[in-house]
Amino acid sequence: MSAARTWIKPLARMGYGARGLVYLIIGIFALLAAIGSGEEKGSKDALRTLLGQPFGEAIVWLMVAGLAGYVIWRLVQAFLDPDGHGTDPKGLAIRAGLLVSAFTYSTIALFALSLLGVLAGGDGGGGSGGSLANAVATVVGQHYVSLGLAIAVFGVACAHAWKAVRRKYADHFDAGPDAMAIIDPVSITGLLARGFVLAVIAFLFLLRFLNAEGAEDRPGLEEALNYVQSLPAGAFLLAATGIGLIAFAAYSAIEARWRRIRVPV
Repeated sequence: MSAARTWIKPLARMGYGARGLVYLIIGIFALLAAIGSGEEKGSKDALRTLLGQPFGEAIVWLMVAGLAGYVIWRLVQAFLDPDGHGTDPKGLAIRAGLLVSAFTYSTIALFALSLLGVLAGGDGGGGSGGSLANAVATVVGQHYVSLGLAIAVFGVACAHAWKAVRRKYADHFDAGPDAMAIIDPVSITGLLARGFVLAVIAFLFLLRFLNAEGAEDRPGLEEALNYVQSLPAGAFLLAATGIGLIAFAAYSAIEARWRRIRVPV
């Protein structure tokens, strides 16, 4: 138990920080696109951007370590239930969402490793990373899988909104009143923004199910932001979304600092 405490907690905090860095870059891209100085980008583009910076390879290696920590923490949350979600339908749904989160961020970490040239099938800078990514895309591209993903992602979007409106995030923070005065508006804004983006992704999955589109059109963050920009007043909505995603990045940093990390016995 003591050994577990020494490595799970710092890995979890590194993971929240790594997630925050990814969303910070995506939010900045969205904001720049809204004012006409760039284009929308997703998580893979964020990693490519990091790799292109001074000391970019070292930064991406740190990102991989952080994302690995986040994946491990999500698996601990899903299987060992340190936050006490339980085994009723609501608790199992939350834990299933944590498991999906672990899978999602593991694919981002694997893509980062492919950019670094570590994984066979990685292209060192542009491709999507080999047979694993192709296999995942094939499964996700199945017609009725799109419907299932639309329902699941929309459920996660609603959970984000509920967590923000009911301030459920505060149940997991060890922070005093002064800190919470800052944490509350940042957390609410960030969670609502990410929930909005997830709802758009769910809608795009639903459209793909209805239109029986191909696997190559798998919706993600970049596609969601493109769709937001195409709406009436799209530039305004995209700017607001970008600011919200930057707030979600700040929320991730807050979790890295103040979240209560319970390691089960």
